[in-house]
Amino acid sequence: MNATDVFINCPFSADYKERFWAIAYTVIRSGFEPRCALEADNSGENRYGKICRIIKECRYGVHDISYTGLYGEAAQDADFPLPRFNMPFELGLFLGAQSYGGPKQTAKTTLILDTKPYRFQKFLSDIAGHDPRVYGGDATSLIEQVAAWLRVEGRRAEIPGGEVIAADFAAFMAIFPDVCRAAKLNPDNITFFDFKRFAAAADLS
Repeated sequence: MNATDVFINCPFSADYKERFWAIAYTVIRSGFEPRCALEADNSGENRYGKICRIIKECRYGVHDISYTGLYGEAAQDADFPLPRFNMPFELGLFLGAQSYGGPKQTAKTTLILDTKPYRFQKFLSDIAGHDPRVYGGDATSLIEQVAAWLRVEGRRAEIPGGEVIAADFAAFMAIFPDVCRAAKLNPDNITFFDFKRFAAAADLS
């Protein structure tokens, strides 16, 4: 298990993309390594196996369960308007690894996020005692929660406040299209790998 790896469990849909990038940026800005199922594109590895492998390697987990319901693109699907259960499923895998994965895995620590207090009790009551942190449904408030949690759980006093990281994220996203074009990449189709390397190399001075 890697001491600086952070597993990100959230929607990968277009309507959540800014928040996904915000979490990844905050993890990088805080001196940690973001990990998720999008980091590899090996057709020979099934998705479940890949998620289990990544979870096993991560000391920290950020889980946004706010899209467990008919939100965004899921609500617009006229044929199959069904809630998304990937996030609670992956949260369960992470907590299971912490409980049953052996001595090293017990060191895992988890941040659960939602946009409404106590909403989880209606669809995931078994995690009582792991009360989610509530954020405002926007990138800025999400960054503030993630940054504060990493500062405490990672014992990293040097991590700046969420307001500072949120301002840096906004500045980075303003130049992001130009950074992508300079690398001869389409900003709308950027990969998780490319976003990580651009964010890590960003000079906002």
